[in-house]
Amino acid sequence: MTAVLPMQSPSSDDSDDATTQADDARDVSLAARGERGGLAALYDRHAGVMLAIGLRILRSQREAEDLLHDVFVEVWHHVGDYDPRRGTVRTWLLLRMRSRCLDRVRSAGFSRGESLDAREERGLPGRDGVSEQETDVEGAPDRARVKAALAELPDTLREVLELGYFRGFSSSEIGEALGIPTGTVKSRVRVALERLRAALGVA
Repeated sequence: MTAVLPMQSPSSDDSDDATTQADDARDVSLAARGERGGLAALYDRHAGVMLAIGLRILRSQREAEDLLHDVFVEVWHHVGDYDPRRGTVRTWLLLRMRSRCLDRVRSAGFSRGESLDAREERGLPGRDGVSEQETDVEGAPDRARVKAALAELPDTLREVLELGYFRGFSSSEIGEALGIPTGTVKSRVRVALERLRAALGVA
C-alpha cells in the first residue's frame, strides 16, 4: 500500500519573515514620507539586534548605544536610499550598523587578532559560521556573473549569504539577526550555494 504523505503548510519561520518584511516595507515608506512613526516602528523591531551587533564588535555598551542612535539618525535622513532589489530592510539596517561599527573600530586603532581589514577582504565568518570551504565560489568566472546570480536568489537566501559569506556573521549571529533558528540558517546557506553554483556552472 502506498503511503500518503500529508500536505505541508508553510513554516511559521517563512510566514513570520513575510509578515516582518511587509511591515518593514510599510514603515520605510512612511519614514520616507517624513512620518516619524515609521522610523519608530523600525527602531522597535530591529534596534535590539543592531545593538547586539554593536556590542559584539565594539565591546562597549555606551559606544554601541551611541552608534545605534547615530545609525538611526542616518536612516532617517537617507531612508530614501533604500533599494528593495538589494535586500530586505532588516539586512539594510544590519549592514549599515555593522559598517559603522567597523569604521569606529578602525578609527580607534583596535586590534582583535586577525585584522578587520583582512577579515573583510576575505569575507571570513565567525568561529561557528559557515566555513570558507563550504562557501567557496572562487570558480566563478567573474564578479559580474556572481552579482547577477545573487540578484536572482530569493531575499531569504540572498541575505544569509550576504551576512555570512560576504559580511562575516556566524551562523548563530545570522539566526539572531534574522530571527530564525541556526539550523534554518545553515539549511538556507546550503540551498543558496547550490543554486548559486548551478547558475554559475561551478562544480
